[in-house]
Parts: sequence; structure tokens; C-alpha cells
Amino acid sequence: MKIRQITAGMLAAVLTASCTYTAGTASAAAPDSGMRDITTMELVRDMGIGINLGNTLESCANWYEEDWIAKWSEGKPENYETAWGSPVITKEMIEGIAREGFGVLRIPVAWSNRMQHDGSYTIDSAYDARVHQIVDWTLECGMYAIINIHWDGGWVNKFPDDKQESMKRYTHMWEQIAASFRDYDDYLMFESQNEELGWESVWNPWGGTNGKAESYALCNEINQAFVDTVRSSGGNNAKRHLLISGYNTGIDRTCDAMFQMPNDPANRMAVSVHYYSPAGFAILEEDADWGKATPTWGSEQDYASLRSEMDMLKSHFTDKGIPVIIGEYGCPTKNKEPESVRRFLSAVCEEAYQRGHCPVMWSTPGGHYNRETYKMEDQDLQKQLYAIGGKAYQPRTAEAKAVRGDLNADGECSIADAVLLQKWLLTEPDAVISDVQAADLDENGSINAADLTQLKRLLL
Repeated sequence: MKIRQITAGMLAAVLTASCTYTAGTASAAAPDSGMRDITTMELVRDMGIGINLGNTLESCANWYEEDWIAKWSEGKPENYETAWGSPVITKEMIEGIAREGFGVLRIPVAWSNRMQHDGSYTIDSAYDARVHQIVDWTLECGMYAIINIHWDGGWVNKFPDDKQESMKRYTHMWEQIAASFRDYDDYLMFESQNEELGWESVWNPWGGTNGKAESYALCNEINQAFVDTVRSSGGNNAKRHLLISGYNTGIDRTCDAMFQMPNDPANRMAVSVHYYSPAGFAILEEDADWGKATPTWGSEQDYASLRSEMDMLKSHFTDKGIPVIIGEYGCPTKNKEPESVRRFLSAVCEEAYQRGHCPVMWSTPGGHYNRETYKMEDQDLQKQLYAIGGKAYQPRTAEAKAVRGDLNADGECSIADAVLLQKWLLTEPDAVISDVQAADLDENGSINAADLTQLKRLLL
């Protein structure tokens, strides 16, 4: 540990203050808050391969129904988190994901949970704090994190019928999310939406072209509003890498000429699509009225279809400088041949990764990643995925934590850290703490004048 000695006179220039920070709230800056001078293509490639924290923070009731989660529980953030079968997420679970070789964790979020539905659309502070905590754990484990507005009860379906109010809700939600995470570094990516940008009530893809232009135009307008809102929110968001939701995240529909990437002054965007094809294997566990479930995958036709779609993405986006993230791909395990499941998941991952796309597997409680053992259920699959694009577990904060009081993460505790803490307590806009844990010297979960006193004593 390196601690520079300073005189009492120098310390006297550092005044006390009364501003308080609570761990996990919007004013926190994530470790290493600077933005690197890299392209989005380079960032996406650095992600390696990823996995979703599915059926967790996005669990919710339908927007038009009573909030049964709040009704039958205490209505706390953890009650929503566990409503669809997940245990309460712990740091150990997140570390396990990183140790299995995943470089990015997509964290779907239903921000409407506990939201004020009085027209203000104010996001609940406790729910926001819980998202912060999980994002912080993810970044500390050396992974990238992606947060979005997910299905969120399906309220996005109302856009065609009440565009003005829906756009107000959407932009105000992103104003709050962007402000809350504005000081996080470029290991955090925002995703505009999930799969809902595209409306069969406007255009039926199986019924001709009537309404197609209108539906695509609305999708493009919403994505542009997302970029404009984030870019105008200040902090690191001026340069944050953004993930743009494709039209219903379908590959063929997103590669349609009517889908347009937004205008972005920072030119830092990737496009998001999902891959669940063929549906009989990748979606259905049993026969439905619209399709027949299939237990196996791996025919020449299956491989040919996969490669064709990955090539389509490459030629339409990657070759034109727009990186691609397969935000979801996956299949159930029930009524499926285990070897076919392994073959499908590894094949999608490999075909995507070798074309420069980042594949992010969909996983839910009881799915491919075991949230109790902190390992992939199928260790043979884990080895195959790791060989394709896995990353070694490298916690990002290990070095920073070694130096108590090193607020600016330069490897030492000095007068510069005391001055920084003073400025931060006075809420000066250019004061950004790179390691909030190093600033919490009394380890009580808050940063205030008492920590400044502790820092003074440390430096004497």
C-alpha cells in the first residue's frame, strides 16, 4: 500500500461537508469511470460470449392486470426478483457466471415494477438500487453488463394506440435510467428495448405489406428517441456504447431496408437481434396449434439455415461497420435430446462469434446456468463455449481495493484523493469518484463528512 504523507496545513485546506451518499443509489460512480477510446466494434469483440440473467429483474405482471406480485407479497424488490422462480441473486451467483467464462451479462429489467403510475412514471428508488447492486457485482467480476427496458408487462404494445403518452413514458423512463447510471464506464451498455418494437396491430407480416412502413417508422422513431435521450443526459452517456433493438429483434425483419439505425453523434451503436430458430426446437417443449415440437437439431438443413442468417447479419450490418449482438439465443431442455441441445447452443455460439457477432445465451432459473451450484448444468457444453470465446475470470476491482482511500484509482492514497472527496461532497459536477468502496472508509454504506475525517487521519 502506498500512502503519501501530507502536512496538517495542507489538510486544513480540505474543508468538511455534509453531503451523504448511500451505497447503490444513482449518485454512485462505478469503478474505472473513464470511457476508453475504442469503437463499438472493438468493444463488442472484447465481450467474448455472454449469458442472460433471465426471468429475474424483469419478472412482472401484465400492464393491464392487477400487480399480483405486490398483492401476494410485501412488494419489495426481492419479491419481484423471485416471482418467476429465481432465487435472490447473490454476488456468488454473478461470480460463478464470470468463472464459467462469460464476458457479458445481459440483465433484463422491468422498471415499471413499483413505479409511480400517476403520469409521472417515476421509477422506484429501491428497485433502481437493486439493479445498481447487480450491475456493480457484474462489473467487479470483470464482465460487461447490458441493461434494458424489457417486456415490462407489455405496455409498449400501446404505442400505436396512444403514441404521445407511450412516448412520454418511454423517454421519461430512459431519462431516469440514464441519469442513474451516467457515471458508469463503458463496461455498461444500454439497450433500447427487448423484442416489442414491431406491432402486428399495425402490420401483419403474414398478410401483405399494408401498414409495414408505418410500423417500421414507429420502431425507428422510438430507437431515435432512445439515442437522443441518453446522449443528452450528461456524464459518460455522451459516449456510452448503445444497443439498438431490431424490429421485433427478428433477423430477417431487422435486415429489411425499412429498419434504420438511429442518427448518433457519437457513432457508438450496435444492433440487437435474437435467434430462436427453428421454433419447433428452440421454443416449443410440446406441440402447439401453430407448430410441432421437435426433440432434435443438427441436420444439414439446420446448419445451413443457421449459417444463412448469420451471414445475412454480417453482410447487412457487420461488414458496414455496425456490430451485432445476438441478445438472446437458446432452447429449452424439456423434451429435447441433450446432445441436440448441446449441439444447437454451441453451433449458434460458434457461427455467430466467428463472424464477429457477440452471442448472449438466454438462461433462466433451472436452465443452462445453475444458480445454486454457480456452474453450467452441462459442463461439456461449458467447455465447448469456453473454447469458442470464453474469458478467464479477472475481477476488475481487486487492485483498487488493495489501496484504502484511493478514490481516483491511481494506485495510491494521496492529497488528490482528499481534494476529490471534498469536491464530491460539495457536489461539484466534475468530481467523479472512481472507486466508491475506497471512499467508504468507515464501511457503513455511506460516503459523508465522516469519511473525509477518516481520510485525513489516514494521510497524517
